[in-house]
Parts: sequence; structure tokens; C-alpha cells
Amino acid sequence: MPLGLIVESPKTLAFVEYEDRDPTGNEVQVRTTVSGIKHGTEINIYRGIVPFANAVFDADIRAFRPLRDDEEPEPFFPHKLGSWAAGVVTAVGPDVQRLKVGDRVHGGWKHGQTAIMPEDRLYPIKDGVDDETMVFADPAIFALGGIHDAAIKLGDRVAIFGLGAIGMMALQMARLSGAGQIFAVDPIPGRLDLAQKLGADVVVSSAGTDAGLAIKRQTEGRGVDVAIDISGVYAALQQALRCVHREGLVVTVSFYGDQTGRIDLSSEWHHNRITLRSSMPVWGCAHRWQPMWDLARVECVAIGLLEDQKLQVEPLIGARVPFEQAADAYAMIDESPGDKVKILLTYD
Repeated sequence: MPLGLIVESPKTLAFVEYEDRDPTGNEVQVRTTVSGIKHGTEINIYRGIVPFANAVFDADIRAFRPLRDDEEPEPFFPHKLGSWAAGVVTAVGPDVQRLKVGDRVHGGWKHGQTAIMPEDRLYPIKDGVDDETMVFADPAIFALGGIHDAAIKLGDRVAIFGLGAIGMMALQMARLSGAGQIFAVDPIPGRLDLAQKLGADVVVSSAGTDAGLAIKRQTEGRGVDVAIDISGVYAALQQALRCVHREGLVVTVSFYGDQTGRIDLSSEWHHNRITLRSSMPVWGCAHRWQPMWDLARVECVAIGLLEDQKLQVEPLIGARVPFEQAADAYAMIDESPGDKVKILLTYD
């Protein structure tokens, strides 16, 4: 039987067997060739740092709340891991129209040796494009959502905080959007070097440095027009608030798994009337430029950028780890990610 990957409890991974079945209706069966680990969201799940573990997200009021007396808790663990993968079609249901056995596809499914997916949630992989490239569709989607929320104008000065996969893609998209000057901020030297190769004009180490003040000085006191924080760390968000000009914009993209940091809203935030904007293209959140834009269009555009090789992704691959050694991959990211921007799981 094929194997899937779950986190049984914080930092404890396990493989679970599951029954394969024939696809029905518009379903497609896929044999996975590669899947990508999300170094932010998935690692926070792996660590057990998620609001869902102790509260209910009430869709009616759009808020996390404690359980009511008449509600039974739904355990968060065990929890499936994974976000985006690529593979080969091995069987199709009777109503499938576009895909056939042998086609290469990619889409949003969990880490596992096989998957059953609706045809309309799968994208064909074009000839000349490799499977690994299309696994980057997930970070590309979130990066594009952040770039749209940043509303970058031709000539804008932009700061990108957090140079993981989403940050590196946002950097490249900022350049494609016409940014006049791009600052890239991260504590890891290898990531700063890579950011320069991918188009950053100025790199700033946040390790023991007042990055916000450094950016102000680099811009002769003016500051940047917009800062995009993709670090998930409150200290970085604080520096993002410090580096924008009066009435500037700060956009947050990543999940804040930081359990010890805090934000000081009495300083630049208060005195410069800064706008702080959350970027979230999923969870039922509408695109800010609706009805012209929605998640489906964002996905298609992000995928098109990858297909047309307008985004460099091969330099972002820090390691390729066999699926059977997934525990080692998660531990590597958790304990010492270093300059490994994206770790991929490979499947025989």
C-alpha cells in the first residue's frame, strides 16, 4: 500500500499506509514524483505552533474562539503535511476530459506516494518544464498575492524582509512589477548573496543590525515606499515598520510562529501613520482588486511566470531528500535551515 506523511504530535513524524482506489467521475490518480516542504506554515505545524491546536476558527464571525459547552474538541494531531506536488497521471475517471494516463501534472496535494485529485484542480506540466519547477507554484502564489497587496508602482523603493522561497520570489516579482530599488533583508549570509544574484539592489543583514535605520540611511532618510515582511518574525516586522517613509505601507505575508517577539506600536507605527496590511489569498479572503482578480487568476498567473521561466527557482533548491527520509528533512529545516531556501521530497 502507498504511504502518506503525518505529524503525530509536535516534532514527531510518521508514515501511514492508505488504500489506493480507482478514480471515479472527474477524478485523476497521480503518482507523485516530487513535493515541496513549506518552511513556514508546515514547520510551524511540525512544531505544534498553530492557533487551531487550542481554538476553533469560527467561519461565521471570522475569529478564533474557545470551544462552547456543546462542542467537542477536534484534535489537531495527527495532521497531514504537504502543500504542492507534481507527478504522473496513472488512471483517470470516466468523466475526465483534459488529462490522460502518462501526463505530467502539478497541484495542491499532500506529501504521499499517490493522490486522487479532481481534474480541475490539476495543472498540466508543459513540455520543456521540469516537475521541480512547478512545485514552486505554491510559494509563487503567495508571493504574487503579497506583491498585489503591496500595489508596487513603477519606480517604487521596496524592501523585502525574509528571504525564504516566498521572499525570493517576491523579490523577483517586485522587479517585474517595476520597482526602482529593492532592499533584501535576512540574517543568513548565503541568502543575502543569492538575493543579489536574483536582482536585489541592496542587501541588509538583520543579524545584530538595525535594518530599518540602515535602509533609511541608504535612502538618504526618505525610507522605502513599501516593505513586505515574509519572515514570520516580529523583530523583522518591527524593522519593516521602521524603514518605510511617513504614511508608507507594510504588507505581511507569512504566518508569525514567533512565540517570544512583540511589536512596539508606540514608535514609527504611531508617529508616521503607517498602513499595515495583511496579505492572505486563501481562507476565503477576496482579492483586493476583485472582481477582476480572484485566487484562480492569481494561481494561473503565478504558474505562467514559472512556465515562461520569468522566475528563477533552481538556485532556491537547497536539498533533495528522499520521501522515506522526510523526518530528516523536517529536522534540518527546524534546527538549522542555513541557506537552504527550499527543500524538496523526491519519490521513486
